Amino acid sequence: MRFFSRLSLTCLAAGSFCLTGLRGESVAVFAAASLSEALAATATDYESATGDKIVLNLGASSTLARQIKAGAQADVFFSADAAKMDELALAGCIVAETRRDLLSNTLVIVVNAHDGAAVITPTDLAGATVRRLALAETTTVPAGIYAREFLIRAGLWESIVPKVVATENVRAALAAVAAGDADAGIVYKTDALISKDVRIVHVVPAAEGPRIVYPVAVVKESPVTQAARRFVEYLDSPQARAVFMRFGFLPAE
Repeated sequence: MRFFSRLSLTCLAAGSFCLTGLRGESVAVFAAASLSEALAATATDYESATGDKIVLNLGASSTLARQIKAGAQADVFFSADAAKMDELALAGCIVAETRRDLLSNTLVIVVNAHDGAAVITPTDLAGATVRRLALAETTTVPAGIYAREFLIRAGLWESIVPKVVATENVRAALAAVAAGDADAGIVYKTDALISKDVRIVHVVPAAEGPRIVYPVAVVKESPVTQAARRFVEYLDSPQARAVFMRFGFLPAE
């Protein structure tokens, strides 16, 4: 079966798809919620080519890291920040040599697409037009941590803290703005692009925001280590990167 899996990946590298017709391995991938659509598309391509089954568990990277440390059956961890991966590395939960930084992202300020608040610049978030600002939880969830760091750098954090509506993950922050439960939000550009109910009003320049990185690694206690390694290797392939770029992600610096 390993021969056919390698053959399938060779076919992918050549730009074609080869069905093995064999029953493959099931690989549990614990991944940041912001990767949902792009990773699902990537997994579909990979499954078609190899016969392996990619099972996605999507959520806040902090929650997923806690689950893995507690013994959850995960084969691959795909985090939205390096800190959560560092925690697992220190706990001896990942296969160190498989770790690689794959992607980056951009922070954006969004408002409701239909009757959004009058926000043009980050400074407007501190004004009277914004009473509720949706952020992913700012002490544990990567998107929220990144947003807080940006606001601190901009000198706005102290004036904005009373307005913050903390959500479970970045998708929940996006949903709050889309539903009109928050006047504005700070989310990843990739998340904003998938919603017709929010409008991007400001893109945070890379020089003004934190460094955003998405690392991936094989989980040490995985019972299907070789299959997990193959999927991580595929995620770093030109074919997979093309899919992520299509969804608005950037290559990691």
